[in-house]
Amino acid sequence: MSTLYINRVSQKLDVLHSDAKNDFMRMGKGIIKSMFRPMQPDDFKDAYLPISREQGKEISKIIIENNFKNVVEFGTSFGISTIYLADAVRTTDGKVITTELLESKAIKAKQNIDDVGLSDYVEIRIGDAMETLKTLSKPIDFLFLDGWKNLYLPLFQLLEPLFNKGTLIYADNMDMSDTHNYASYLLSKKNEYNTQSIQNGKVYLSKFL
Repeated sequence: MSTLYINRVSQKLDVLHSDAKNDFMRMGKGIIKSMFRPMQPDDFKDAYLPISREQGKEISKIIIENNFKNVVEFGTSFGISTIYLADAVRTTDGKVITTELLESKAIKAKQNIDDVGLSDYVEIRIGDAMETLKTLSKPIDFLFLDGWKNLYLPLFQLLEPLFNKGTLIYADNMDMSDTHNYASYLLSKKNEYNTQSIQNGKVYLSKFL
């Protein structure tokens, strides 16, 4: 791996994380709108909603150490997490399939991924994840859940037949109320999943036994 490539990815992620850090105004607008009616994805069409740098390094390490190849992401947003995933599967000679509801975000994510030379390792699907991911057929090694929270459970159940022994599921924002049904489902299947809560309950990491 060349130093030039490493710097290219690192510098792009620095810029994106910096932009996301300064994103409070757009986040605030979405939250204000949702105070008067149920929250909608379009409320956050201009907001990053990213994972942290530490989370990015963590999921990348998991993929590389386990030699995971088939990675699925729910919630592309502007592609910060996707870059971490793609950079990892570049090492394992794998592929990331990621899905984003909003076309405007998917277009920006594609540009960000192209900027760091990782487009060969990513397929972006645009639309409702329950539709865009229902045609998957390959076994899933790593599933990253970071999209609309009330879809965690139905999407998980949709993809569950594609899990192998050792499949890992990383679910972010588990401290949000809309994830409670997903958490309850995991607890009801203790014989099938080894689940640990990390980052003070913010993340659930589940392994299919």
